[in-house]
Amino acid sequence: MAEFNVLPDGVSAEDFGNAIEEFAAIVGDENVFVAADNLSSYNKIMIPADSDDHAASGALAPASTEEVQAIIGVCDKYIIPVWPISTGKNFGYGSAAAATRGQLILDLRRMNKIIEVDAELGTALIEPGVTYKQLKDYLVENEIPLWLSPPAPSALVSPVGNAVDRGVGYTPYGDNFFMSCGMEVVLADGQVLRTGMGSMPNSTSWQVFKWGYGPSLDGIFTQSNYGIVTKLGMWLMPQPPAFKAFVIRFPDDADIERAVEILRPLRINQIIPNAVVIAHALWEGGAEVVRSDYYQGEGSISDEAVETMKSDLGMGAWNIYAGLYGTPDQIELNWNIVKGAFEGSGAIIQEEEDMVGNASFEYRAKLMRGEMTLKEFGLYNWRGGGGSAWFAPVAQAKGPEALSQMELAKEILGKYGFDYVAEYIIGWREGHHIIDLLFDKTNAEETAKAGQCFDELLREFSERGWGSYRTNIAYMDKVADTFGPVKKDVNQRIKRALDPKGIIAPGKSGIYT
Repeated sequence: MAEFNVLPDGVSAEDFGNAIEEFAAIVGDENVFVAADNLSSYNKIMIPADSDDHAASGALAPASTEEVQAIIGVCDKYIIPVWPISTGKNFGYGSAAAATRGQLILDLRRMNKIIEVDAELGTALIEPGVTYKQLKDYLVENEIPLWLSPPAPSALVSPVGNAVDRGVGYTPYGDNFFMSCGMEVVLADGQVLRTGMGSMPNSTSWQVFKWGYGPSLDGIFTQSNYGIVTKLGMWLMPQPPAFKAFVIRFPDDADIERAVEILRPLRINQIIPNAVVIAHALWEGGAEVVRSDYYQGEGSISDEAVETMKSDLGMGAWNIYAGLYGTPDQIELNWNIVKGAFEGSGAIIQEEEDMVGNASFEYRAKLMRGEMTLKEFGLYNWRGGGGSAWFAPVAQAKGPEALSQMELAKEILGKYGFDYVAEYIIGWREGHHIIDLLFDKTNAEETAKAGQCFDELLREFSERGWGSYRTNIAYMDKVADTFGPVKKDVNQRIKRALDPKGIIAPGKSGIYT
């Protein structure tokens, strides 16, 4: 009998060995991974948690929906939990690891077909293994004038994975789940559900009308463990006749209040139509330089060191990146409105011609026109040591609330000696406040402090009504608790109805049977 380093909870080595043989018959021996060396890539977590608590029992790489169905049948037979991933590049949220120990990673990277792109309607139907780069290359090679809206570290990321986890991009189509249309989902009993118009045989409108007939179900398959999304429809943005990127820099941390107050009406009225980034100096500079160049002392980086870095790099305390889209006449009109809104605010307004050769500006401009970049991974060089945990509370798009969140975050991070590396992404009426808790994971004491810091951030923000919209695998239960018992109970009742044996991703978003 084969020996396994980790077994699923409650599954014997004999049963797991039998299941592995059956999985191999479905996907091929070369696509079944149980040896420790072959599983290491699924357990390289950057968050402040013990990797053993999230160690996988194995991994499978199916190539089709039918293979996923067959895998689910074997999992049902032996009660083996599976944790689906697309590309597993969710670094600050736990990468490819599962919420609980012993799960079998269902790696969907081989399901990488671009099934259809309709250039006239601006739609695509793709599988979860497709990356943004692959889809972008397809559009370029086929001369299809449609734009994507990828997240920041985008080239390696799956559009399906990002949309299903409700991630954001930076074009006017930046709400990636909102811009999805139609899912194919393998359920825990092996059935295949097509949401929206896709439930109708021979439907011609699966990727163009979201709602179908009766209850709309797509949302319950996001940030959940109710099914495995094997296909997703997307709406892609037509390439506009013209595009103008710009940056507006505010000098002081407290200016976040004024910045958000000015931006809110511009976003709500769609003068600025894209998801606007307001990057703090340490987020902006952290992707360019390393901390030790400016500060070698104890605790959080000093205000004096930040001021020196800002001066050296020509940035503000807050740096607003936004874009205008449309005809040249539309852009000129809206640009005059934007400039007028910021006049007298104390901000510096810079256009593309002012920013030639500026790496940070060019990177942001690329994102706002749907191009690929990996530049933001430079943040991991800021402090060094490979530790990162993204804390992601939501704020109203109101200046006083944005200021209060920043002040609280800086206070808590400073208490533990960490830096405020953060940005706001202003959506329709909200601000996604993304804080990257960077630490040295090779230092046990610092890692423990990072865990304590994250706990306090979550607790203090939640007590003020500032909920997290995403979190990492070690904190899913705690974040679920902050949304109250009724929400948790309803989530569990749906789980029991659709997956009574708890086969699919137990613990995802704090949901169990």
